[in-house]
Amino acid sequence: MSKEKVLLGMSGGVDSTAACRMLLSAGYDVVGLTLLTCDASVAASDEAALLAERFGIEHHVADVREQFNKAVVEPFVQAYLSGRTPNPCVDCNPAIKFAVLEEWADRLGCRYIATGHYVRKVCSDGRYYVRAGADAKKDQSYFLWRLSQKQLERVLFPLGEWTKEDVRRHLHEFGLEEKATDGESMEICFMPGDYRDFLRSTVANVDDVIKPGAFVDSEGRRLGEHKGFPYYTIGQRKGLNIALGYPAYVLKINPQKNTVMLGEASQLLTRYMMVETPCWVDAVLDEGLTVRIRYRSRPVPCKVVRELPDGHWLVRFDEPVSAVTPGQSAVFYKDDVVAGGAYIASQRGINQWITDDDNR
Repeated sequence: MSKEKVLLGMSGGVDSTAACRMLLSAGYDVVGLTLLTCDASVAASDEAALLAERFGIEHHVADVREQFNKAVVEPFVQAYLSGRTPNPCVDCNPAIKFAVLEEWADRLGCRYIATGHYVRKVCSDGRYYVRAGADAKKDQSYFLWRLSQKQLERVLFPLGEWTKEDVRRHLHEFGLEEKATDGESMEICFMPGDYRDFLRSTVANVDDVIKPGAFVDSEGRRLGEHKGFPYYTIGQRKGLNIALGYPAYVLKINPQKNTVMLGEASQLLTRYMMVETPCWVDAVLDEGLTVRIRYRSRPVPCKVVRELPDGHWLVRFDEPVSAVTPGQSAVFYKDDVVAGGAYIASQRGINQWITDDDNR
């Protein structure tokens, strides 16, 4: 009986190496695929090729730098130039990583695709769901809310039930000591440093595009000068270089006026937010929901109130939440299962949609 063939995304790092070892141990016929997404990933491709040779498996390289730049890097830059704070991994996963794995799996005759994400997959009533990984510190379910049912049906997540510590021990036991002690990979693969430096090196005529503007307070009074609104994010406290006599935070960004509003921490708190372009996996959204508004944030009980006339959705938190940031993802959970997700929209004009009934 022939083995089931699976195409594994191999970065050459700890997690994809462990995923490869586990799939082989489980009896799969593993084929490795490394994605060249940027120039920095060339070295990773070489490392993955050496590991594939060591494991005795077939290995391929897909140069997707052009597609990656159009689908991930350019939107990342434009988001900041529009006053938003993007999360490129959320866009990369469905449009590049999983899409390319699917394409190559078909080409190579692989039934499954696999990645080294710390998540689990569950099926209920014919629908596939992403479930948080067993290791709460490494759980990556937040980044996968945009995966399609077709992608989820086909994918395997070998690390879902493992902790990072167990993964490292597993590699050590198989004689992969050098890999077991590797450091963590960068969160944003194409940007090794601060995003502001990346913008300065990427945006053509950057000093003409990103110009100084005014820091203002909530009443619109000028407080000082900022370096350009794309260099700031909602909730930011450090690096403002302004003394107001109290700890100041970025409250709002207005790209049209090139202003950055500052205020106190209490002014960042809200009980509502608007989200856009949602992907609901669960059809029942009226009970038992929590939401995370950034990768490391604590899940907060919430209610998806309703769809608004402009296509946005109104969400109410059960408790005040700080620093709702346009461009970030709002990922909704039932227990530890992803029920859906959406992009956090501009919050301008939100009060017009909140009724007295919503406050009860």
